[in-house]
Amino acid sequence: MVPTRRTVLARGGSALAGLTAVSGCLGADDADVSCPLSVPTDASLRIGFVGDVMLGRSVDERWRDAPDGPTAVWGSMVDQLQSLDGLVANLECCLSDRGEPRPGRRFHFRASPDWAVPALERADVSCAGLANNHLLDFGPAALADTPATLADAGIASTGAGETRSAAFEPAVVEIGGLSVAVVAVTDQSPSYAADGDSPGTAYTPLDPTHPLTRRRVGGALAGAREADPDLLVVTAHWGPNWVTEPAETQQAFARWLIDNGADVVHGHSAHVIQGIEVYRGRPIMYDTGNFVDDYAVKDGYRNDRSFLFELHIEAGRLAALELTPVENAYTRVRHADEAVAEWLRETVRERSRPFGTGIERAGRGLRVPLSCPA
Repeated sequence: MVPTRRTVLARGGSALAGLTAVSGCLGADDADVSCPLSVPTDASLRIGFVGDVMLGRSVDERWRDAPDGPTAVWGSMVDQLQSLDGLVANLECCLSDRGEPRPGRRFHFRASPDWAVPALERADVSCAGLANNHLLDFGPAALADTPATLADAGIASTGAGETRSAAFEPAVVEIGGLSVAVVAVTDQSPSYAADGDSPGTAYTPLDPTHPLTRRRVGGALAGAREADPDLLVVTAHWGPNWVTEPAETQQAFARWLIDNGADVVHGHSAHVIQGIEVYRGRPIMYDTGNFVDDYAVKDGYRNDRSFLFELHIEAGRLAALELTPVENAYTRVRHADEAVAEWLRETVRERSRPFGTGIERAGRGLRVPLSCPA
């Protein structure tokens, strides 16, 4: 008997792990990539996506003992975040008070759970992607603490675990009455990769022609599809830093993900905003940049400027992706002022032009209609 979505949700992670383990035989023929995508709701929903949320180092130092720290870190964005039906973020740090800095690494990112978990709760984070190059910065104990601490707070996570199968296990979370499956993957820091019996991240070369990619990511997608979600999201920490255009391999991989059942591709890692593509009526956010952190601003790249990306679902369809300009005021995010907002609008238009993406002005932000190809 093939488990239904509701039986998988009732049985929890072990059911999904089993599905992922046996799903390698499933292929793209099992994926529904019809356009427009039908979503089983009459409600108008808004699901948010943001890039790097790094709550460690100076962010942790500034806010962990501040009574209003869990709210203050979101600055003027807190009300808009709380108005969403759900939020998916890349958590670019471990959440733990244990472990020692990993030798040979320049940067080590860790946040105290005592304030960082309430902060994620305050922003109504539904699912945290953990497949990135900082989850093992303080060793396996701190990595293990991160998904466990999130789960205790009712926040789903995916992309790291005690074994490779656990790291590639999809998360399934309810958002606005919809079931949303999330798969997190990375091609960063192969030394952080989970193995058959050792903890780490969901690492693999993110190349659709690579056999490891097809086996590991294809298996995770098939397992997620077997859970029969209403939406399937892939959040990918990929590509080099300080690059404003996705590589051809990234573009091929993103389209391959959608051909194999993904409805949203949520990219991050470059620290800068990249273009947006609409493929088969589904959004590909090649890089969503940084949302909150303590990073130095690199000359010419404006890694302190980004967007809150909102997927709008209307009348049972993916209607649009709406972008709200934001800037990171060193350890705190806020709405961008008009000059920064104009720079962001023009930059994302320019970087999306190679994909033929239609972009409309929407207040101080932008709207990308998710139309089907003619």
